[in-house]
Amino acid sequence: MGLIVVALYFATKNLGKFREAKLLMTEYGVSLDRLDADKVEIQSDSIEEIASYAASDLASKFKVAVVVEDAGLFIRPLKGFPGPYSSYVYKTLGLWGLLKLMNGLDDRRAYFLSAVAYSKPGGFVKVFTGKVEGFITNRPRGHGGFGFDPIFKPMEGDGRTFAEMDPSEKNRLSHRARAFRKLALWLRERKIRC
Repeated sequence: MGLIVVALYFATKNLGKFREAKLLMTEYGVSLDRLDADKVEIQSDSIEEIASYAASDLASKFKVAVVVEDAGLFIRPLKGFPGPYSSYVYKTLGLWGLLKLMNGLDDRRAYFLSAVAYSKPGGFVKVFTGKVEGFITNRPRGHGGFGFDPIFKPMEGDGRTFAEMDPSEKNRLSHRARAFRKLALWLRERKIRC
């Protein structure tokens, strides 16, 4: 596919996220390496702000082009909860705790939103977003993926949860893949080498 972008670092401790992103970026000729670094996660209701701040901070600190991804599960009948606090809610309540909050709700609509922030040293930041609509299941299904994948069934899919899909199937539909795809196309259009 042409251009190979070298030394683009994805700052994440989540190996599942890294594998998904690397698989997708490789399809676009973009080489992605993992930066195992602690990132500053500001408190904000905006996943775009959270990702943007962390990417800028890490690019400045490590003097390399950095990508940071932040995502949230937004449940419509819960007024968007847990949203940007999804990681904390997952760690504290887990899948069953979140499902318990939804007991008795017929409306199971939800969406995943991802913000991928690209930053170069010097303060330049560009944010790409991806969104996938779906539903929260009544119980966890599947053993793949991570986080809330076992209870999220994308609307565009075949009825399976993200956890019931292999990474390439999930990448065809996921919020994260949509955001990373936008980044890959943007890099190619500008012939950016990191």
